[in-house]
Amino acid sequence: MSRACRIRRVPLLATLLALLPFAGAFAQAPAADNELLFRDVRVLDTARGKLGAPTDVLVRGNLIAAIGADARPSSAATIVEGRGRTLMPGLIDAHWHSTFTALSQADMLAPDATPEKLAATVAAESRSTLMRGFTSVRDAGGPVFELKAAIDAGKLSGPRIWPSGAFVSQTSGHGDLRQPHERSRRFFGKPSLAEEMGATFIADGRDEVLTAVRENLRMGASQIKLMAGGGTSSAYDPVDVTQYTFDEMRAAVEAAEDWGTYVMVHAYTTRAVRRAIEAGVKCIEHGQLLDEDTLNLMAERGIWLSTQTLRASTEAMDPMRKEKRRPVIEGQARTIAAAKRAGVRIAWGTDFLFEPALNHEQNEFILGLREWFTAAEILKMVTHDNAELLALSGLRSPYPGRLGVVEPGALADLLLVDGDPLQDLEVLADPERRFAVIVKDGRIVKRAD
Repeated sequence: MSRACRIRRVPLLATLLALLPFAGAFAQAPAADNELLFRDVRVLDTARGKLGAPTDVLVRGNLIAAIGADARPSSAATIVEGRGRTLMPGLIDAHWHSTFTALSQADMLAPDATPEKLAATVAAESRSTLMRGFTSVRDAGGPVFELKAAIDAGKLSGPRIWPSGAFVSQTSGHGDLRQPHERSRRFFGKPSLAEEMGATFIADGRDEVLTAVRENLRMGASQIKLMAGGGTSSAYDPVDVTQYTFDEMRAAVEAAEDWGTYVMVHAYTTRAVRRAIEAGVKCIEHGQLLDEDTLNLMAERGIWLSTQTLRASTEAMDPMRKEKRRPVIEGQARTIAAAKRAGVRIAWGTDFLFEPALNHEQNEFILGLREWFTAAEILKMVTHDNAELLALSGLRSPYPGRLGVVEPGALADLLLVDGDPLQDLEVLADPERRFAVIVKDGRIVKRAD
């Protein structure tokens, strides 16, 4: 996170919440009793890296009902002519910030900023994310519950969201987003603006960590995001510092496990990650400064590495952030290669923050994985593997069912793609032209065929 979050209070999410009644806001709207038949398509099996022979695929309601000879639709079915094109699972971004990727510092600090204007920007970006073929995202922290509720209720258009809720951070940690004049809530009794807007919990000590985690679970978090080490975009903490004691981190894990879910942590360094692993954390976000022994330990214990293809800088990045990011970028290629050799379970996400201009490059960032992975491995990662990471939420998953595959019984999140991504991965980077049909939850949300 960055100074961008240190703004005067703008009740953005209160405006989103006003789009629907609070009662039942967290219940997903039932899927329509519809039928879709994809005729003459080649199914991409991303788990095995194979493109099948031409066939038909029947969607009934929000599930894939049948493939091949068993795909017999009713007379009321909507027919989509595949003409030999590729049918594949929807894309998944495992590290997305639904609100903070839509808004820049300038947006939030503008004199004419209003809750309605900012909410409209977030809603528009939510729809654009879905139109890029990302049918699911794991929100890695920030105000998101009301946005998710509005999407699930059909009031807004957007991907499925696995929400983490407010970051859980120690004082002076990566999620301490206070303005310089804001003093500690614990000593002076006043929450910071970032806490009030649902961006973060500043929680110190076992008891406060337990309360923060449980508050997020109360609001519908599917997993918990904890800050375990220093960050490149935060003002108070050097990248090398370790955040949270073992007891504090263990408290978060215990509270999450009691609800049948898990903790993911922001961390780069070996020391921070080792402590997180011993505390029972299931997923490490970033990790670009890890050594091979720690990566081997992660592989041995089945700990996920949720990585990104970060760039050294962007036009919007301030000098402090560029300098703090330098060692992370230097370690990125080495760490991802070593993680692959070690057999670590690897997920992928973008982690865009406060730079809306980057959002239209979300698909292109997938291509950055080609330095370490084949096209088949990348396609598996951004669909099947990311879906398995989402499934760690267990009963806390907001969307029961299987994602990341095109199989009978799986949830119908699908892309009809013009081209073969196994042979030409760059088709993923041009969703406007190459994604002819996008289906989320059994409904066509884009059709340009």
